[in-house]
Amino acid sequence: LDLFEMACGARLTVGYMRIGGVSRDIPPAFLGHLEEFLRAMPIRISEYESMLTHGPLWEERLRGIGKLTRDEVINMGLTGPMLRGSGVDWDLRRDAPYSGYEKYDFKVPVFTEGDSYARYLVRMEEMRQSLRIIRQAIDNLPDGPYRVEDRKVTPPPRAELDVSMEALIHHFKLMTEGFQVPPGMYYHGIESSKGELGFFVYSDGSAKPYRLHVRGPSFNNLYAVSKMSKGAMLSDIVTNIGSIDIVLGEVDR
Repeated sequence: LDLFEMACGARLTVGYMRIGGVSRDIPPAFLGHLEEFLRAMPIRISEYESMLTHGPLWEERLRGIGKLTRDEVINMGLTGPMLRGSGVDWDLRRDAPYSGYEKYDFKVPVFTEGDSYARYLVRMEEMRQSLRIIRQAIDNLPDGPYRVEDRKVTPPPRAELDVSMEALIHHFKLMTEGFQVPPGMYYHGIESSKGELGFFVYSDGSAKPYRLHVRGPSFNNLYAVSKMSKGAMLSDIVTNIGSIDIVLGEVDR
């Protein structure tokens, strides 16, 4: 969260992405703090594993709980650790790469047991693979502008607003009216920590989308709770919901 705040000014509501880039460049001290994180986090992950992975109580409460078969997770449209914990080897970063993921060397953890323990193991290994990706991204971080210099979608630099009336007017119109998008429809999904996060946009040629739909992972994954909990103890529902790792703000529509 400290790294998020340093990069974009917010800890949770990270409105950092822009059409054509990001809102601002990373500060000079950011990479140093990120290096410290990369050194410390593997040690912490090992500590978490030593306390949990082979702990008898932890295994008793997760093994065999909330089991889902390979066919069940596919038929319900589940994604992310819910999918990979049941033996389905699918990750959008590798199988439909975007944002340069095809350049990174990483493994997709897959476990076949389909229970809450398998989903826990997927997430633990994904943390290690994420650190591996971050290291490669740092080593190959390019120089250059952090946002495309196309004035159709990018506002003028702040320094230009102080000296140019045309730039000020352009900034005002871009912020209040937006820009026209060619007619058509498009869907794109990314591999978030909880599963596939996708956006469908339908444009009628105006500056506002005619239709916008968010395909959130938690909304779909929560559908599995009834199947996971059928015939189980009431206390197992807590484990099942935790292994799905939902965000209720995304589910509540």
